[in-house]
Amino acid sequence: MKFIVEKTTPLLDALAYFMPKTSRSKLRKMLTEGRIQINGEVEHRAKTELPTGTEIEVLSRVKALEITPPPASKQKKSNLTILWEDDAILVVEKPAGLLSIATDKLERDTLHARCVDHIRLEDEKNWCYIVHRLDRDTSGIMVFALHQRHKEYLQTQFAEREVHRTYHALVEGRPKQMQGVAREWLVEDKNLFVKKVKSSFHGSKEAITHWQVAETNNQISLLQITIETGRRHQIRMALRSLGCPVVGDELHGAETNPLNRVCLHASALEFLHPETDEPVRFEAPIPKGFLP
Repeated sequence: MKFIVEKTTPLLDALAYFMPKTSRSKLRKMLTEGRIQINGEVEHRAKTELPTGTEIEVLSRVKALEITPPPASKQKKSNLTILWEDDAILVVEKPAGLLSIATDKLERDTLHARCVDHIRLEDEKNWCYIVHRLDRDTSGIMVFALHQRHKEYLQTQFAEREVHRTYHALVEGRPKQMQGVAREWLVEDKNLFVKKVKSSFHGSKEAITHWQVAETNNQISLLQITIETGRRHQIRMALRSLGCPVVGDELHGAETNPLNRVCLHASALEFLHPETDEPVRFEAPIPKGFLP
């Protein structure tokens, strides 16, 4: 289908004139798909000014694809393990050793950056918001919000201790009891090093950690852990105080590191969906090698 422009006019207006039964949104889509040629050359810009005598040709989808094949999918570059995705949230599994979000050193490869790259495959204007964090050395489930209002609602749930968080940790030795609760007061110094202090210490925050032995061979044990609070290094500090540091956690007293990582994993996350207010639960399998 070919047309000749009779007077100077923007491309989209010319298309609308020659194809009055086609909506402008459809015409814009045809431009995006590479189906419009101007004097034999594909043109994507709707506002391009066409002088008198310009030839417009509308190509079929098949012919347009022959001329300009679709770009290679960027999906392979997202490098994400996605557990759930909808219009409100993105739930992913963070690998050990990857930062949740960039520090003041402005690291480029973070979980947040990977999530942003992923959702921008659909629309470059998309964005995702950090709701909570995991330590760099910890693997497991994280949820990101796709809108500011959803971020605020989810963060309120975390702040009010309404989010159910389950972890699994492989630890050195075996606790004397099969289950227990660690209640500690923690503070971070100027170098972000976490210390155990008294409750009266200025700036200290309470950390409550519930644990129970899932499996053990007495040399190492797999613990299932739930936390009421979300303090930095809370679980690692609690297990050090228990006399059973997390395997690979040299910072908190571990003497072994057979898996070349800190063996702490966020295995389940349960909260109210920010759009429906219905309870949702997501799980990530315990990493291979964690079982004693």
